[in-house]
Amino acid sequence: MAAADEPEVPDRAASPVVDGLLAAGTAVVLSAVIALSQAAATAQPAPLAYLFACGFGAVLLLRRSAPVLVLIVSALGTFGYYVLDLPPIGVALPVVAALFSAAEVGVTRWAVGAGAVVFAVSLYFRLRDAAPPLSGFVVYDAVSDLALIAAGIALGYGVRARRIRSEQQAEIARLNGKRIEREAESRMQAERERISRELHDTVGHTLSVISLHAGVGAEAVGADDRAAGDAFARIRDASTGSLRELRAMVRILRSASGDDGERTAIASLAAVPELLEAARASGLDVAAEISVVPSDLAAPVDTAAYRVIQESMTNVIRHAGAARARVRVWVEGDRLRVSVSDDGRGPAGADGGGSGLAGMEERVRLLGGTLTAGAPDGAGFRVDAEIPTRLT
Repeated sequence: MAAADEPEVPDRAASPVVDGLLAAGTAVVLSAVIALSQAAATAQPAPLAYLFACGFGAVLLLRRSAPVLVLIVSALGTFGYYVLDLPPIGVALPVVAALFSAAEVGVTRWAVGAGAVVFAVSLYFRLRDAAPPLSGFVVYDAVSDLALIAAGIALGYGVRARRIRSEQQAEIARLNGKRIEREAESRMQAERERISRELHDTVGHTLSVISLHAGVGAEAVGADDRAAGDAFARIRDASTGSLRELRAMVRILRSASGDDGERTAIASLAAVPELLEAARASGLDVAAEISVVPSDLAAPVDTAAYRVIQESMTNVIRHAGAARARVRVWVEGDRLRVSVSDDGRGPAGADGGGSGLAGMEERVRLLGGTLTAGAPDGAGFRVDAEIPTRLT
């Protein structure tokens, strides 16, 4: 038989005061039973019996550190008590506290074994000494002892089970707290990634437009002051719009939640005409067919569609070497479709070796959509995106 049935669960309620009260209570109860037994038999006081009562209580002070030892000492002490023919106190009463303690700390099999031994030995001597026919008192006494032993073990086991359940609930609460923290960190990381994509799209497109118009302005200075002035005006407008979006992003970063209203203000299909006008000003021939009302779309979908167009037009301006581009946005059923095509150099100039296409694809995928890019009929380049109009 093992010294313990299962790993010990720390008892945060354990205290020397509790153990002392249990030990004192056991000694007092046994002393009271001894006194009543002597009074009923009109016998002389038996100091040794009271010494045993104190011993049964004192050994319980070790009930947490050495529960098996306490069981053995209590059982042997009970046998020794009756061998010395001291006033009867029942065989279960001296050991019930030890049985309770053993079951409470997890050595339940030891408690059951010790209780069975004490009961069997006491029953044997009762039956041996009882005069035939077997008296009802002997049977009643045996049943009472068995009930007291079983109650002590069951109570100890119940207290332990309740403590284990409490520890498990505390552990579950701790793990749930950590899970919530991890989820919050994950959401923060996702938000940072979203903001980084927004910054890439905004700054990348604006710098492309600024770079293009700066070149036009530099060439026109001294030759065509009006064209130079228009180019510098475009640079001013582009940089002002970019700063406006950056300020909005900073407000989101400072905000606790960053609601959809602010996100929509940063990037929406409603701003596509302005975006395409800047591309036309660079000399690109842009045709647009947009048959979508932005308010009919979920805010993240509206933003994603705008970013797909923005990134695609940035790639056209930067890398494609195209003369013409076409932008189409429409709804089919519950899917928003976006298509941006050009007549440029094709895949060789699609992304300039950057991460724009990968970022667009990830953004669309996270919303449950798909994005494809390639050269139709081997000429130019086209980006097609399909996104649910509403998120579920």
